[in-house]
Amino acid sequence: MVGSYVGYRLAKKSVTVTAAPQQVTLELASTGNQLGEVVVKPEPNKPDELRQFTNLFLGGTSFSEQCYISNPDQVRIFLDEDTGELTARAKEFLQIDNEALGYRLKYYGLEFGYDKADGTMSYYGEPVFEEMTPRDERQQQQWAANRATAYRGSFMHFLRSLYNDRLEADGFLAQQIRMAPNPHFRRVENKRRALQQRRPNGNFTRAEKDSLARWQSVTPTLATLYPAPRPIDSLRRVSLNGERTFLRFTGELQVAYFGEAPDARYPRRMLPLGATRKPYPAKRQVSRLRLEDGEAEIQANGSLMNPLEVVNGEYWGFERIGEFLPVDYTPPAASAPAVPAKP
Repeated sequence: MVGSYVGYRLAKKSVTVTAAPQQVTLELASTGNQLGEVVVKPEPNKPDELRQFTNLFLGGTSFSEQCYISNPDQVRIFLDEDTGELTARAKEFLQIDNEALGYRLKYYGLEFGYDKADGTMSYYGEPVFEEMTPRDERQQQQWAANRATAYRGSFMHFLRSLYNDRLEADGFLAQQIRMAPNPHFRRVENKRRALQQRRPNGNFTRAEKDSLARWQSVTPTLATLYPAPRPIDSLRRVSLNGERTFLRFTGELQVAYFGEAPDARYPRRMLPLGATRKPYPAKRQVSRLRLEDGEAEIQANGSLMNPLEVVNGEYWGFERIGEFLPVDYTPPAASAPAVPAKP
């Protein structure tokens, strides 16, 4: 939980959400009257680096296109020219106006990282949401509809469904992916490196370029999809006293949501779901999950105690700030989509 007020410092406290009401006290320290000081301003961000950070952080969805960073001077961006790794941080907060959802988001203490080598991205901080004022009733209704769209099939939606044992009822299909080392990868990687050492200037023949492209497609691990839906006990662990719930599974998890078509801007085809007696609906969103440390604690509101314990990929990796909702968001009541029969 976080709290903020003009003239006071941000306060935060970890809270475990339960069914019983709780009273939480946050003490906000005053910023006080500070003496004048000499401020040394850093070099402004390079336009290309700021543009790259903005695109990565906000995302590329239709809703992300309606998001704007209103104080870009508050973020400091660092780009490693050798590795392509981009990091960014905000000393106070970064403010994002989401015209699609009607939220003004203040992201306190933002820490952002993007690794170009493997395409992974992470960011964390303390988000504080403020409701924007609509122009009229029509815009208010549009915001409500867009928020429901952002929620359906989201990671928050999945975690709430998992917490309440409603995956199938809410239109989710969770499948296991077994990861194993690729026995051919090391041999292919040695060939690739040897060829690059022989041609340090990159002057490859057409045949060598074809070989490099073919070798580049060989991955270090092989993924095997098991199409049967995973039982709830293989996806979560509930503590003996019933007060704590953990996301837990082996290998990786593939999650399909059948209640909504993907955003028109999504650049990939959806991953296959394997064989089944009945064909899967064409309208679906397919994501991947990986645990960093065996399990991750889930709260009833669909948030993680430590978001860095889970890595999202595919469709959930595509959805970013444009679909970001407050943890107390309540969706409108709606009928759940049907999940195909088990294979």
